[in-house]
Formats: sequence, structure tokens, C-alpha cells
Amino acid sequence: MDETEVAAALGALAHPVRLRIFRALVVVGQDGLTPGVMSEALGMPSTSLSFHLKELSRAGLVTQERASRHLVYRAEYARMGDLVGYLTENCCQGAPCAASELACKC
Repeated sequence: MDETEVAAALGALAHPVRLRIFRALVVVGQDGLTPGVMSEALGMPSTSLSFHLKELSRAGLVTQERASRHLVYRAEYARMGDLVGYLTENCCQGAPCAASELACKC
């Protein structure tokens, strides 16, 4: 990831609602969630949810796939890993980071 992509991803996650949405998608895993299920589970109007999903999508943190008549959103784990990797790359002043051993193996 370059600095522009990192800034876009961090900016998207900086909003508390988008962070809640992203966490919900990460927790549910590769099955993903439909907007209806997310809206109900998060207690959020569908119009607000749609706006926030668009921002997360634009930052590359979520993907969208059509499954018959429904849209399914999923966390983009590779992008999440790239972001965490970028943030931890120099966390130990150039020495190998212990954090890399704790990386999510999704």
C-alpha cells in the first residue's frame, strides 16, 4: 500500500459507525452480510448504512457481491492485512516486530 491508500483506509475507519460496520464484517468472516442484516443488527437506517459502506468500499476495505437478489458485503482481509503491515512495519525501530507473529491468519 502506498501512503495515499493508507490514508484513505485509515480515514474510512476513523468514523465510529464505519469502524462498527467493518468490525461486524470481520467478525462474520467470509460469509459476509447483506445490508438488511447489517442495518438491523447495528440499529442503523439503510440510507446511512449505504453511505458508510460506499466509503469503506472506496477505501478497499470491503467488497460487494451480488448473490441472486441480494448484495453481500465482506471484509477485504488482504487489504486489512496490508494496512496492519504498513502500520507495524517500523514499529520496532527497524528490528523484526513481534506483532508480525500475532498477525491474523484468516
